[in-house]
Amino acid sequence: MSEILTVLSGSLVGFSLGLIGGGGSILAVPLLLYVVGVPDPHVAIGTSALAVAANAFANLAQHAQAGTVKWPCAATFAASGVVGAFVGSSLGKSVNGESLLFLFALVMVVVGVSMLRGRGSEGDPMVRINKTIAVRLVGIGFLTGAVSGFFGIGGGFLIVPGLLLGSGMAVLNAIGSSLFSVGAFGLTTAANYALSGLVDWTVAGLFIAGGVIGGFAGMKAAVGLSTRKGALTQVFAGVLFAVAAYMLYRNAGALGLF
Repeated sequence: MSEILTVLSGSLVGFSLGLIGGGGSILAVPLLLYVVGVPDPHVAIGTSALAVAANAFANLAQHAQAGTVKWPCAATFAASGVVGAFVGSSLGKSVNGESLLFLFALVMVVVGVSMLRGRGSEGDPMVRINKTIAVRLVGIGFLTGAVSGFFGIGGGFLIVPGLLLGSGMAVLNAIGSSLFSVGAFGLTTAANYALSGLVDWTVAGLFIAGGVIGGFAGMKAAVGLSTRKGALTQVFAGVLFAVAAYMLYRNAGALGLF
């Protein structure tokens, strides 16, 4: 039963990554803790980072085939973000696990509000990188990577808005392009946690297997929703608020806030 629950949980995470380019680790961590039964939050974070990275790269291949990935922007953002992810994950290992999740939930609320406030702009699907865009992507990429590594998450919920802010590309392109950074950040974080023995390799393998299946369905849904004005942005923000509310509820009690 535990193995089945792990595969199903991985499928849900993969679907989220394929659909909105985010939700990977912030869904994976509570699923590992409360459904699969991993006892240590830091092991859940390290394991989810590895699984989400692998699933992100699998979903990236599917989005690339659909032509939604802006490779120059994606690579520039990811390169600076990997450095930030290493710095952030080094700091995050020393912070209480419940505190990490609670703080990240607050960040999710802020990002969701900012996404909805900017939903009137559909972005430029034909955007091309230039010097100005590259500079913005490097700066935003480093900061996003640092936050991603600190919280032990792939960072799609932050990477998609970061790519939109840095380049002005369309939401569907930001979702496809974000998966390169999600994979790179997650792999960096997972390697850092693995060096401290904080990865459950068996659970990660089952999560990855389920995620590949879910990711295919999520990518198909994302392409379909992209034809409806603002639909992807609203779905993205809605998932943000729902998961943030759940994580605030679960971790506020653990921190003695109520």
